[in-house]
Order: sequence, then structure tokens, then C-alpha cells
Amino acid sequence: MKKTIFMTVFLLFTLAMGQYAFSHCQIPCGIYDDQMRFNMVEENILTIEKSMKQIRELSQQPDKNFNQIVRWTLNKEHHADEIAHIVSYYFLAQRVKPTDQKDLKAHKEYLAKITILHEMILQAMKAKQTTDLAHTEKLRSLLNVFHKLYFGEIAAEHSH
Repeated sequence: MKKTIFMTVFLLFTLAMGQYAFSHCQIPCGIYDDQMRFNMVEENILTIEKSMKQIRELSQQPDKNFNQIVRWTLNKEHHADEIAHIVSYYFLAQRVKPTDQKDLKAHKEYLAKITILHEMILQAMKAKQTTDLAHTEKLRSLLNVFHKLYFGEIAAEHSH
């Protein structure tokens, strides 16, 4: 009986913690895949777009399927939260490091990065609130700018 209770509790704990096992923790392990995070954000943007289109389409139908509308809405909100999570816990908390304010060039780049990341969080929040595709377009544009800033492509482009 005790073994069954133990196994049940262990299984429930494992299932409850399963969603956290794939998150990148804040332990300084040094294992990072920055490009993968960019790909994940892009995939989330695509999913939000599809969700917005489905919500609009289902809302136009005379015999509305409210269950599907709710499911697409929840899906859209989940993926917007995923973007905010990656931006906050991966890039802001772990990857974009504060710079010495005396190093004007480096500090300017740092401020540009955190400004873009903040704008991404705001656009993800707005994407949760509406079905306006302008927010996903803005998110994609911000992601592209941040990608160039992060990997130094903007600095390289201007140096030629």
C-alpha cells in the first residue's frame, strides 16, 4: 500500500514538474543555443498568426463554434506567453549583460538590445489581447532587428 502511494505521488510530481524540465534554467551551466531561441520565437509568432486567423474565420461563421474559438484564443495566449518567457528569462536574465556606461559604444548597443526586448514583450502582450495581425508583423520585425543586434550583424553592416 505504501509503495502504491509513493509511486502515485512520484508520478504526479513527475508529471507536474515535466513542463519545467525543458525550460532553460538560471543555473550558470554555460549551455546555450541562442539561434534555437530565435527559431522558437519565430515559431511562436507563426502560431499566434495562425490562431488569430482561425479566430477571425470562426467568428465570421453564422453558426459559431465557440469551443474552437476558445481553444484558438488559449493557444494564441499561450504562445504569446512563451515569447515573453524566452525574452525575459533567456535573453534579459541570462544573455544580454549590462555594460560599463563609460564604454559608450557597448552601452549604446546594450540599451538598444534591452529596448527591443522590451518592445517584444509589449507586442506579445498586445497579441494576446487582440486578433490584429499588425502585432505579429511588429514582433517579427523586432525579432529580426534583435537578431542583427545580438549577433553583431548591424555593427558589421555599418562598418563597410
